[in-house]
Amino acid sequence: MRTEVVSFFSDGVRLQGLLRLPDEITSGPIAAIVHGPGWLGLADAQSYVPWHEGFTAAGYGVLAFDYRGFGASEGEPGWVRPEWQLEDILSAVTYLETRPEIDSNRIGAYGMGGTGGGNAVMAAAVDTRIRCVAAQSVVADGADWLHRMRRESEWVEYLQRVAADRRRWVSDGSGEMVEPRKELMVATPERAALSPKKDVDNRIAEQFYLRSADYIMRYRPIDYVHRIAPRALLMTSVVDDVVTPEDHAIALYERAGAPKKLIRQNGTSHYRSYIENRDVLLAQIVAWYDRYLQFSPVSSRSIDRAETVEYLNRDTSPSVP
Repeated sequence: MRTEVVSFFSDGVRLQGLLRLPDEITSGPIAAIVHGPGWLGLADAQSYVPWHEGFTAAGYGVLAFDYRGFGASEGEPGWVRPEWQLEDILSAVTYLETRPEIDSNRIGAYGMGGTGGGNAVMAAAVDTRIRCVAAQSVVADGADWLHRMRRESEWVEYLQRVAADRRRWVSDGSGEMVEPRKELMVATPERAALSPKKDVDNRIAEQFYLRSADYIMRYRPIDYVHRIAPRALLMTSVVDDVVTPEDHAIALYERAGAPKKLIRQNGTSHYRSYIENRDVLLAQIVAWYDRYLQFSPVSSRSIDRAETVEYLNRDTSPSVP
């Protein structure tokens, strides 16, 4: 895998990314995948490398980049604004169109975890240049996601706090700063124990604007997912996921049109699934791109057989077809 540091602009803000390519490109422009990081993630996270190696080994280019305000990209830090991140993904698609080694008619999207998965769904829904999408552990509804991290009394108090901060912004032009892993998303015991993003955590701002919660609560990929069809959507979920509830992926799957596929994982957890099931999931995702990330001036395809739910089990119980 060859890696090139690249930069491009999104709404006038310079973003930095990593363009990863196969060691050799033997014929013509190749298909490519845009990868916007997951929640509080960075493009150069070590956890992404095996996935990018798998994609490039299969002949795909991968463009991973830092959203504005994150990592090596310019922009004000301390914000999680999904609408900005969506625009950054679409700018990344446009950047790929400028690269001679990339086939601009064969660009897909990939997302991993929470808003990373949700952003890939949103991007494909609003921009038909994205011809295929694969997303793992997806957020469908930002307000529900934040709500379910908290007890009901905590949620009501949180809503009141966010409302007070909203009024402060219009009266004073500034607002409260908070720790993003405690007062935006609430870290689970698994995250605290495994530290899955330890190589990037210390490069993320320690304080974020509480106002970010307002923007996350407006974030609803569920309202857009139906617009992806007849382009292809693959999602993965984890049964009893306490980080990104599995029913978000199920709701997206039910709302989406075909071709679509949902892989449900048993016997693992949110963060462990990315390691324990990586080889199997990577093979499934590459096969999905191989099938659907293609373009011809005239094409015809039956999509009925692509409406599937598969179970990936790590225990001894039989697989459910």
